[in-house]
Amino acid sequence: EMTWWQHLPEKMSPTIFGIGSFQLRWYGMMYILAFATVYLLVMARYKLEKPKIDLEVAQNWFMYAILGVILGGRIGYVLFYDPGMILTNPLGILLPVDVNNGFRFTGLAGMSYHGGVIGVALLSMLYVRQQKIGFWALADLVVPAIPLGYTFGRLGNFINGELYGRVTDVAWGMYFPDDFSQQLRHPSQLYEALFEGIALFALLWMIRNNKKLTHLMFPIYLIGYGVARFFIEFVRQPDAHLGTIFGPFSMGQILCFAMIAAGFGLIALIRRQPRQR
Repeated sequence: EMTWWQHLPEKMSPTIFGIGSFQLRWYGMMYILAFATVYLLVMARYKLEKPKIDLEVAQNWFMYAILGVILGGRIGYVLFYDPGMILTNPLGILLPVDVNNGFRFTGLAGMSYHGGVIGVALLSMLYVRQQKIGFWALADLVVPAIPLGYTFGRLGNFINGELYGRVTDVAWGMYFPDDFSQQLRHPSQLYEALFEGIALFALLWMIRNNKKLTHLMFPIYLIGYGVARFFIEFVRQPDAHLGTIFGPFSMGQILCFAMIAAGFGLIALIRRQPRQR
């Protein structure tokens, strides 16, 4: 018996509407929704909890965060997944165009989640130095909101029919239009939306005001995301041009392992610091 959800990805169009060669795609829309969600959650904390960080400082941080996601996501994608691009299409790294055969609007294809995290962290470090506030205090304020925004990014991947899972025979497997083998696959984007997004958000949001965990939101986020993604990667199709790179592990898993290690390292580091009053 055919189940409707097995063909769900084929019924979804990645485009909301198009004018000429310009297309408004769900994927880009999901980025906007993601940032809006994180912004509104952080603003809600100002209504509910009166954080110590000045409201305007938190609001201005978002410009740095957006820049960090875009720059870090793109540069990270190229370094981790497509280093050849540095030679073949260097302009395309940061511009949504391909100039190799005439001028083509490609959109920013390929964003690395791990690159985005590094980008936001680095730009946030610059920002806190300029504003003379503590990095960990800012992280405690914004990080609990981030996974819920992240859920939208994965839904965008799902609507795009990209980054799907490995071949499966589970009842909820799906056919993805871009998959030439046309076999049932894990809808791993939805697993990621659920675990790296909603579940991690619920956890961080619950513990966000726990005094014992002051300054630890960012490392806990790194560990939580790293663990969730590490296990989901076992059912996510590895990047075609990379495959598994280290025994059974994919590039995503190597990067998650680094995240988990960094999270525990940071906790040890923060615990050693004298508490700032």
